[in-house]
Amino acid sequence: MTVPHDGLGRDRRRVRYPAAPGHRDLTELGPAPRVAVVGAGIAGLAAATGLAERGCTVEVIERERYLGGRVGAWNERLPDGTEVAMNRGFHAFFAQYYNLRKLLGRTDPGLDRLRRLDDYPLVDAHGRRDTFRGLPRTPPWNALAFALRSPTFRVRDLIRMDPRAAAPLAAVSVPGIYEWIDHLDADTFLREINFPESARHLAFEVFSRSFFIEPRRMSAAELAAMFHIYFLGSSEGLVFDVARDNFDVSLWTPLERYLTGPASAQRPGTVRFTRGVRVERVEREGAGFRLTDDSGATSSVDALVLATDNTGLRRLVESSPDLGDADWRARVAGTAVAPAFAVQRLWLDRPVRADRTCFLGTGGLDPLDNISVVDRYEKQAAQWAAATGGSVVELHAYAVAETVPEPRERAAIRDRLLARLHAMYPETAAATIVGESMLWRQDCPRFSPGDFAPRPGVQTPHPRLVLAGDGIRADLPVALMERAATTGWMAANALLREWGAAGHTLHSVPAQGRSTFLRTLATRERQAR
Repeated sequence: MTVPHDGLGRDRRRVRYPAAPGHRDLTELGPAPRVAVVGAGIAGLAAATGLAERGCTVEVIERERYLGGRVGAWNERLPDGTEVAMNRGFHAFFAQYYNLRKLLGRTDPGLDRLRRLDDYPLVDAHGRRDTFRGLPRTPPWNALAFALRSPTFRVRDLIRMDPRAAAPLAAVSVPGIYEWIDHLDADTFLREINFPESARHLAFEVFSRSFFIEPRRMSAAELAAMFHIYFLGSSEGLVFDVARDNFDVSLWTPLERYLTGPASAQRPGTVRFTRGVRVERVEREGAGFRLTDDSGATSSVDALVLATDNTGLRRLVESSPDLGDADWRARVAGTAVAPAFAVQRLWLDRPVRADRTCFLGTGGLDPLDNISVVDRYEKQAAQWAAATGGSVVELHAYAVAETVPEPRERAAIRDRLLARLHAMYPETAAATIVGESMLWRQDCPRFSPGDFAPRPGVQTPHPRLVLAGDGIRADLPVALMERAATTGWMAANALLREWGAAGHTLHSVPAQGRSTFLRTLATRERQAR
């Protein structure tokens, strides 16, 4: 079902999933349902918003001291005592992220706290450079224009590709693509279709590693779905927005104020945030649940949203034998995390060259995956740079180690990242590092071959227990932050149906490829296999 443009995006062919009808304010019917949301990342915040806007009483329980999960933010101090903003690294807010943008729009209707970047350049070890600036937005012309002007993709490469084997890239359907090629890894799939090696290393490796995994360990179905979401299935384009300020200031503090402020017609329910507390155990209590946290305190609720990362979900379900059946518990136990990644933020005593882009993706420059000049787009970093004459630069290393390495190896990787920066941006070699923060994490969901089918979905064996997060299965074309937001809204909708309340409308890029011819070709190829 197509919808007219309404400010969510420019793609008039995006799909609308209408909200279920029902009561819009449960407080008018009697005592409000009490819901606990475990986890205050994007998924938990979306679920809490959806529930509170229908009159539920919501308690959000977060183990960290900040909101936003992997898009959280906090302050640190440099050696000279200066307080500076810090987070877990650069995040791209694509125009395709309709459900995330709807959440942010609750406090920023014009999304003025986001800023559109001009370009998303990619460069490889040979100096070859791709760019998304000025591409047409309509498929398939966007992909064709990108290929024709790319130094890593020539016309003869297009001729050599196997069109039948490549059909899944251009004729994606969700969730059908997972039934088709989720058993393959992305690297094998691209080799089978004769995708040119140079383009494979630059474009596809950059994108696959944004899922915190290298192509040889990433599901081919996830790669095809990603290509569909960001390119061949959407007219929104690949140029994205960034937050104008640190994430707490731009995104989550305003949302917290909205959720905890006086009740209104739009949000008749109440929300309370509890930070720095970890839920240790959940037990069934009648039709609801009793939670026990790490201080030993307990609370009883009518319904529960588990919006933790995969590790937290596995831990909590393992310590709560009262939850679910054997099959569901096995699905949860089988969820896995991607390899470890590192984010290195540097406060330098001099600026980088004026022509350096805000964001640069890299391929074949291990361990470096991208460079961000933070003071070019983030307010607090820009203020520090203006006051000191310096710059704030961030380096990402995705899938850099199987697990978070020992200190000696971490130091070696840190030095290699710094050497890459000096080689890429030589003016930084003479800079003094005024401050440095090196962050290591391993908490992103894994998207390897075979992971999709057993992945737990939003609904569980208990109608009043739901899951949300970017590691939770959603049979819609969504990824990364948008999967988190979408499953959060879906979790709220599932519980609201229990009480006869109205749901929330969702959107996505089209669930299948746009070309009838390519879809027919893909169907024939699939049947032939």
